Amino acid sequence: MKTNNREILIYYNQGSSSDRKTIAHAKAVSQHIRSYDFKSAPSTDTSWQMILKSLNIHPKDLMDKSKPYYRANIKGKDFDKEGWLKVLRRHPDLIKAPIAIRGNRAVLCINPTDIYQLNG
Repeated sequence: MKTNNREILIYYNQGSSSDRKTIAHAKAVSQHIRSYDFKSAPSTDTSWQMILKSLNIHPKDLMDKSKPYYRANIKGKDFDKEGWLKVLRRHPDLIKAPIAIRGNRAVLCINPTDIYQLNG
C-alpha cells in the first residue's frame, strides 16, 4: 500500500490511549494525517498483502497474543498465507499496535515514538 510521501495513514485502536498518542506524535511528522480505527482497516487481501510486505513481517507478528480470542482460537494453529489474511480481515482488533504508512514505507508502532521512523 502506497500513500503520498507528505501524508501518513494510520490504522489504530481508538480505545487505546497509547495508540492515540501515536497519532499525536504523527502530527509532529506531517500535517496530513489520515487515521482509521482497526474496525475500518483494509478489508481486502491485496491491501493486507501490501501492508505486510511494507512492514516486512509475518501476519502472526502483528497479533496481540495476550488477547483471549487469540489464545482460544488461534494459538498453536498454523495457517497458510490465505488463512492469515482471513484472520486479519475478520479480527483486526487482534493487531497489537498502530500501523503507520507513509509513501511506500510502513512501521508497526509498538511505542508511540516509533512513528518517527517514517520521518525523512
